[in-house]
Amino acid sequence: MQTSIFIAKLIGPVVLLMGLVVLLNPTRVRTMAREILQGEAFIFLSGIITLPIGLALVDMHNLWTSDWRVLITLFGWAAVGAGVARIAFGGQLKQIGATMIDSKVGLAIPGVFMALLGAFLSFQAYLS
Repeated sequence: MQTSIFIAKLIGPVVLLMGLVVLLNPTRVRTMAREILQGEAFIFLSGIITLPIGLALVDMHNLWTSDWRVLITLFGWAAVGAGVARIAFGGQLKQIGATMIDSKVGLAIPGVFMALLGAFLSFQAYLS
């Protein structure tokens, strides 16, 4: 349980802040996202960074429980998938990202999801 709380203390506030920034300043986020999508090397490099982070999370916290801790495991596996996708399929991700950026709800849905996930993990880590 201590590992779960430690990881939630790291992930929760960061994901909450990211979600709030996406929701409160979508113009800025769209501008940054367009800049990121223009750099194939940046997408590749972000995959090289994301993959080991995901692998470390999965290695430390591969708990398939019926409580909140499974969210950390899912977060780790999502990071593994995102890292692999960025390394192996960067070109296709550029197209998907461009479609999301131009969509009216393309940023709102991930923003709400991140804010809620971050708030929940922060609550579990700091207040429960």
